[in-house]
Amino acid sequence: MTGTPPTALRPLHPSPRSLRGLAEAFGFEVRGGIDEIDVTGVAIASGAVNGGDLYVGVPGRNAHGADFAAQAAANGAVAVLTDDAGAERAAASGLPVLVTPDARAALGEVAAWIHRTAENPATLFGVTGTNGKTSVVYLLDALLRQLGVTAGLTSTAERRIGDVAVTSSLTTPEASELHALLARMREVDVRAVGIEVSAQALSRHRVDGIVFDVVGFTNLSHDHLDDYASLEEYFDAKRELFTPERARRGVVTVDSEWGRRLVAESRIPVTTLATEPGVEADWMLEILDEAPTHTAFRLVGPDGRALETRVPLIGRFMASNAALAIVMLVEGGHDLDLIAHAVADHGIDAYIPGRAERVSGERGPVVYIDYGHTPDAFRQTLDAIRRTTDGRIVMVFGADGDRDATKRRDMGAIAARGADALVITDFHPRWEDPAAIRAALIAGARAAVPEREIHEIADPRAAFRQALALAGEGDAILYAGPGHEDYQEVAGVKHPYSARDDARLALHEAGWLA
Repeated sequence: MTGTPPTALRPLHPSPRSLRGLAEAFGFEVRGGIDEIDVTGVAIASGAVNGGDLYVGVPGRNAHGADFAAQAAANGAVAVLTDDAGAERAAASGLPVLVTPDARAALGEVAAWIHRTAENPATLFGVTGTNGKTSVVYLLDALLRQLGVTAGLTSTAERRIGDVAVTSSLTTPEASELHALLARMREVDVRAVGIEVSAQALSRHRVDGIVFDVVGFTNLSHDHLDDYASLEEYFDAKRELFTPERARRGVVTVDSEWGRRLVAESRIPVTTLATEPGVEADWMLEILDEAPTHTAFRLVGPDGRALETRVPLIGRFMASNAALAIVMLVEGGHDLDLIAHAVADHGIDAYIPGRAERVSGERGPVVYIDYGHTPDAFRQTLDAIRRTTDGRIVMVFGADGDRDATKRRDMGAIAARGADALVITDFHPRWEDPAAIRAALIAGARAAVPEREIHEIADPRAAFRQALALAGEGDAILYAGPGHEDYQEVAGVKHPYSARDDARLALHEAGWLA
């Protein structure tokens, strides 16, 4: 629980709440005097405490958060919320202690009470699924802006209120940070918020205390089997979002069996979207045109009303993400005709950092930087590039260390089937042997396509330059994995590295960018 987290967006003018009122509202055991004490915020990391905060001490992997209560007090905490074991540890801090059996499970509701989340008038949109969550959140934000709605978002890439943004450290922030973010948004009259909701966020109470107005489901595929014992367990975690305690309405993409199961098992009203021919749904997506610069599509609703537009990104999967965002807005009360009018002239004006992001110019190979790091993400992006590329496809990629290792052979196999040449490099090896990670990717590729051209280059800078040497005019390079990130994690150290910046530099060095 030590260390300073990335700067969070908190309310500038917090409204104090009585610590006595908090204890009584939740029935917490009280140790110490709490009368005449107000609380203005909540923090789960001692280094993130601001003056007036309630510090929440929870058990961690290596220590109990209550061990850092004295540091929290020095930073301005006015009280501690923790469990029985933590209460003993926190006593020496001199702060009053509120006690509950599971402080982490209480955190979301407590943060919601302190920050008055239930009073927030903004429409809350939540997006879950294996791939596409970030894209849908950014597309929601773009559409809302084009509709003239003041919007905010929180995603894997960043937390943003208008033009103010901070870098994200988790796909979904801890509940303490999320409720503070919503309170800050309320101060500047944000009317709609898009929130990326991971399975871990649901399992670990990060979105507790929030009832979404509309939630969306993109897809489910092989990922996070280091956190969940099976895809069934992974699905169960995501299904939790489609309950009355979490959301009021849902939109589900039903191209897969997982989506159709979610519709059958949802405990809230749901609207369905199909992006594949032959699948029955309330809303149907038809791809009209695919190009390296955009994807055009037509979306038809249950009453026969239709919308035609385009998104400035490659791939039918991006059109699917845009369609999901549009249907979520309709379910949230926005009129389809007004949305159609807003996007009629220039399409959806969206920028999604590190998601099939084109970093090349008019000359030379087309270069895409992408955050995809699952077999299905590889498949979809490679398929989209193949349909818009006349020449060869060169793919640069690695795999996460200390994460789900069971997907690595599949990642290598799909890359070998979809690209003409592979450059396998290091991504975030973390504490794993990077050579072993690369070996697993190569083994998967060799087993799938024995004759595929494969280069193994550990340094990602040299790896991209090798890919650039293999490609020319009319070819495409997909650099999958880093996306928007600006570091590479090796043995616990985050080294500065931006694939986007390095790719542009290499293109300049090669004479492809003026």
